[in-house]
Amino acid sequence: MRVIRCCAVLVLGTALGAMAAVGGGCIAGATHAGVYEHAAVAADHEIASKAGAEILKAGGNAVDAAVATSFALSVVRPYSCGIGGGGFMVIHLQDDPRHGTMQTAINYREVAPAAVGTDYFEGQDDPLASVRGGKAAGVPGTVAGLLYALEKYGTMDRQAVLAPAIRAAERGFKADTHYAETASELIEDFEANPAWKERFAFVWERYLLGGEVARGDRIRVPEQARALRLIALSGAPGFYDGEVGEAILRALRGDGGDQTIEDLRGYTVREIKPLRFGFCGYEIVGMPPPSSGGVAMGQILGLLERWNFRGYRDEPFGWRPAGFGPGTHLLAESFKHAFADRARWLGDSDFVEVPVDRLLDEKYLDALADRIDMRTTHGPEHYGSAGLERSVSFAPPEIDGGTSHFCVVDDRGSAVSCTETINFEFGSLVAVPEFGFCLNDEMDDFTTVRDKANAFGLRQSELNLPTPGKRPLSSMSPTIALDEDGRVYALAGASGGPRIITGTTQVLVSLLLGNGLRENDAESALWALRVHHQWMPNQLRLPYPQLTLDAEDGRVASLSHLRALGHELRHIRNVGNVQAIVRGEDGWEAASDPNKGGRPAGY
Repeated sequence: MRVIRCCAVLVLGTALGAMAAVGGGCIAGATHAGVYEHAAVAADHEIASKAGAEILKAGGNAVDAAVATSFALSVVRPYSCGIGGGGFMVIHLQDDPRHGTMQTAINYREVAPAAVGTDYFEGQDDPLASVRGGKAAGVPGTVAGLLYALEKYGTMDRQAVLAPAIRAAERGFKADTHYAETASELIEDFEANPAWKERFAFVWERYLLGGEVARGDRIRVPEQARALRLIALSGAPGFYDGEVGEAILRALRGDGGDQTIEDLRGYTVREIKPLRFGFCGYEIVGMPPPSSGGVAMGQILGLLERWNFRGYRDEPFGWRPAGFGPGTHLLAESFKHAFADRARWLGDSDFVEVPVDRLLDEKYLDALADRIDMRTTHGPEHYGSAGLERSVSFAPPEIDGGTSHFCVVDDRGSAVSCTETINFEFGSLVAVPEFGFCLNDEMDDFTTVRDKANAFGLRQSELNLPTPGKRPLSSMSPTIALDEDGRVYALAGASGGPRIITGTTQVLVSLLLGNGLRENDAESALWALRVHHQWMPNQLRLPYPQLTLDAEDGRVASLSHLRALGHELRHIRNVGNVQAIVRGEDGWEAASDPNKGGRPAGY
């Protein structure tokens, strides 16, 4: 591993007071962060964090706790993830009795059904066919992936780790602010499409309460407890076969889907070598393709590191209490290079050649760093290896519904960083009513129509066209950072479509190098404001109100500087909802992004 020790602190954060001044969100509270002496879980819902902590206290390891956390999230974040979706898990085992010290990655991303070929969506009359309805769902992988991880790397049985999720499903849960806001935006879609109320009746009636969801309302879907019990009893066949499998096919085929029982029975988990690269003396362990997050983060961090060691000392880059420093430009330019290469080169490496080594090659990153000009920005054709010139004006959606990330560390120092998804909020909106869960709409993460952006505004190449059994490209970026001794130092990951990559990167740098507030602190790393650029559309998105971004009166002087460099500035509500854990002097510092209302747990 190439090791460079960063000697300058790269400031990514700003004072919390500045956040309130620009309307960046609610005020930080200690309930969203905690320090735990032995073990910790940071998920985007308190019930899920407590489920994982319960397993840790019972003697389970990080993988046991991760499986418990995930199944609980399926109940309490049904619009974000669940047993109808898929995910990526990065594992570090420290002095494990069976496996020793090691890292691995588990890919349980959804796959395209056998009936779906490269032209499948180009011939559809419904423009939303890849997003909503029976054709939008890939074959779900979450159950298979979690049980694979549990059997190979866990220590407890299925009944024990599923028990907290089953209890949560039986009791129900109260809608929190994020649930209510997500439901409110989806209710608007239902009102604009009245036929959906009958077509997607389970979601409308049970999850949206007939359009009347409010914070504090109890959401009850005990049917999912039935599915979880069958999984606990019979393992993966309890989900992919028998009455649950039959119910999945009935729901999909009733809405025009083409999945078969052979698709469900044939789902296969892939265990793969994680992606590794160095950054400022740490070893970063991430997810390889079909995740784009690991490669993109490797490029971004490599470019930032190169500029840090080329004498760039004008000002610590990133947020300042009065606005932005020149380093925001550096950050945006690095993002653009990575996203341009994402669009050109990335896909499922089981089906297409993905030049990971070349994209992370030292000389290639040197060349990209040489093309960053601190005096100006450039047109889209300037970035990455290909210089694609097509213009895409589709902006990424503000809602951050259909993905969830969590981090776990146990008392041995073993760790799991895991991101799971059903894509859009409540996925395809096709529910399996007998068992109380929604199926994903992961097919939209493929290049469904050539030369057009997907629902997140991302342009992707023909390498990502759907093929039977293929997994779509993803922005999910579960990440673990190891110190010089090979021990876990920090974990991070996020939800938020393409903002997963930019949000996770900025938080990770804060965790590793400090952010000018409290050095290497999980809570301040999450509260620092973040920026986003995904190459196309060619917009630098900031969490200032658009009124401020449009102002020419110098209220925020550095915004004028960014405009003078050529950036089109646009508002964004938040840049990923990030969960993180970092090793501190008093134990594990865990934090859950306040924007989604999560809370950590541990002991």
